[in-house]
Amino acid sequence: MGGPISSADTLPAGTGAETGNVAPPRRIVSLNLCADQLLVALADRSQIAGLTRYASDPNMSDVAGAAASLPVFGGAAEEVLAADPDLVIGMPARRNPAIAVLKKQQYRSLDLKSAHDYEGILKSIRDVARAVGHPERGEALIARMNAQLARLPKGSSGKVAAYYQRRGYLTGTGTLIDDLMTRVGLVNLAGKLGKPSLSQMSLEEMVAAQPDFIVIDSATQKVTDQGTEMLHHPILRGIPRIAIPQAWTVCGGPAYVKAARAMAAQVNAR
Repeated sequence: MGGPISSADTLPAGTGAETGNVAPPRRIVSLNLCADQLLVALADRSQIAGLTRYASDPNMSDVAGAAASLPVFGGAAEEVLAADPDLVIGMPARRNPAIAVLKKQQYRSLDLKSAHDYEGILKSIRDVARAVGHPERGEALIARMNAQLARLPKGSSGKVAAYYQRRGYLTGTGTLIDDLMTRVGLVNLAGKLGKPSLSQMSLEEMVAAQPDFIVIDSATQKVTDQGTEMLHHPILRGIPRIAIPQAWTVCGGPAYVKAARAMAAQVNAR
């Protein structure tokens, strides 16, 4: 087993598995949802020794269907130890007894930073593609994503949108949602008002701000509890909605393209 490897020097070009000097990992374990999605997109299925329990949840994961037949772990360190991985992707930094056990094992690992914009997504794709021994797949995926984004319809720039979540939470700048809004020509209400990356906004404040759109998680289009009930208050009925599945935006990955296309289509349909 080797120690952690940084994203900057993971199987660098010309010295890694792509040249045959280093064998690609054969038993890869993912420790977070974002790593799950990139691993499914870029690794051979036979290389995947374990994904997180969130990987097969369609409300959280864009790869839920593909992950259904792959090994899924519940989060215990013992499961990872039993899998005997030769690469661990997404080693979390948070304090957690299970993670502390794994870090002591000095597994060869790739720590992924959260991607908050498209450039960050491309970096994560390249890092994971090199780490799993398939850099060409990363480049091919990026080429497809770039081509699809280049075909996005041009929206009416300057319209204001608010990403409004359960219990009145508002998503601000420096986030993946903000990056998506900018790409389709929208102005993030939170940024316009000088709000932080996450804040709360009352119904009255939202109406007073008069955004052109409210962007919501598709799952909240129906009232299921008090948290979602707030989004269906009559006072908001006059503001058009843009609905995007949370599974497309919870992580920076290939699903970014789906979110951008859906958002652009709904903006242009108004």
